[in-house]
Amino acid sequence: LLSVVLLARGTASSAAAMLVFSLSAGVAGVLARDQRLSHQVKEREARMLAEFPTIADLLALSVAAGEGAVGALERVARASRGELSRELARALGEARTGASLVQALEGVADRTSLAPLARFVDGMSVAIERGTPLADVLRAQAADVREVGKRALLEAGSRKEIAMMVPVVFLVMPVTILFALFPGFVALSQTVP
Repeated sequence: LLSVVLLARGTASSAAAMLVFSLSAGVAGVLARDQRLSHQVKEREARMLAEFPTIADLLALSVAAGEGAVGALERVARASRGELSRELARALGEARTGASLVQALEGVADRTSLAPLARFVDGMSVAIERGTPLADVLRAQAADVREVGKRALLEAGSRKEIAMMVPVVFLVMPVTILFALFPGFVALSQTVP
């Protein structure tokens, strides 16, 4: 609407104003889209982190039952739904097309910025390359991620502690004190002539 009005006026200053408006609208659009994409990435990584302990436990169970790393990854990717299982299925697809399993798993870690997932991939890579027991590594990784989740929950609770005290101090305590003192005031007002 503004650009139509400025074009109708047809002056040089209106053309310059339209150019400034168009450029600022373009920059605002790019910044808004960037912010939205960043928010979507954070949400996706939060979902991946939430399902990670379950996926690691399923992988550990599959490996402990006698399957190899590839078979366990295929079983878990097929049986579960979510962001992490899709990433594992993508890594398996890359492994089938010629990349080694270790390279494909490192691709999963590279596509996300999750430190627990990077440690998981490193642990699996070492276990696959050196032949160490993979089930123990997977169980340890799942326990590590659960600890990270507990720690994050405790930190969030400690940050919210002050905010939770506000209603108690300003709403509940005054009402409680009022209920405790009101019968005494009523009794005193009735006894005083």
